[in-house]
Amino acid sequence: MYKERGYGGVVKGEMVGGGSLDRKRINEALDKHLEKSSPSTSRGGGFNGSKQPPSTSSGKLPSKNKASDEESETDSEESDVSGYEGEDTSWIAWFCSLRGNEFFCEVDDEYIQDDFNLCGLSNQVPYYDYALDLILDIESSHGDMFTEEQNELVESAAEMLYGLIHVRYILTSKGMAAMLEKFKNYDFGRCPRVYCCGQPCLPVGQSDIPRSSTVKIYCPKCEDIYYPRSKFQGNIDGAYFGTTFPHLFLMTYGHLKPQKPSQRYVPRVFGFKLHKPT
Repeated sequence: MYKERGYGGVVKGEMVGGGSLDRKRINEALDKHLEKSSPSTSRGGGFNGSKQPPSTSSGKLPSKNKASDEESETDSEESDVSGYEGEDTSWIAWFCSLRGNEFFCEVDDEYIQDDFNLCGLSNQVPYYDYALDLILDIESSHGDMFTEEQNELVESAAEMLYGLIHVRYILTSKGMAAMLEKFKNYDFGRCPRVYCCGQPCLPVGQSDIPRSSTVKIYCPKCEDIYYPRSKFQGNIDGAYFGTTFPHLFLMTYGHLKPQKPSQRYVPRVFGFKLHKPT
């Protein structure tokens, strides 16, 4: 069952049991809409750029005897929301609490309500006005007039719009402060490279164009990028974090910039170093 929240027929996918929405169908419909309205916003073929609440088939808790790394991959299928179940929860708090959306910080309402900060986004997002109302928890009188497919498009467009607002917000002082707390809590994960010794990472996009590539994590120590550990985090559009954020972040908080690792792996055979062929 779903907990419905007030925007006409739009449902926030807070699933308690079965009956998940067909998210693939929603994304395909949004892709077709974007291709018709603005080809530049629908690059990447079948890539699902906006993060969708993953489906669930049961409310059972994960088994305690499973390894922690397995739980990070499988428990997302069991629960969509890690809190924020109250009726007074804002859309932004709900969205950031979804499993797999840990990389997102909560954007201030004041920032979103300033039209200057949203300049140019109306041309990139379908159903822009309705999506913005949904993000700001403004009830619309037109919600009941929409078809089920249109309501689903508004929901998906809201997630896309929030991501495009988010990439701008995290470059501001308030946004960086919010991301700093997440960095300190290792919310973005650690570098998988052995000689980086668990260095906390930062999210980064390989392109600033929406729907062109998924988010990666950047290690400030080895200065390389990696796939997020969770496959659900790996489905997030990289444009929602952009190519600038981690580098501007480390320039702003210079004391967090680590020294480059002095050790590197040396291949050996029977204890002897391998020499490159001449």
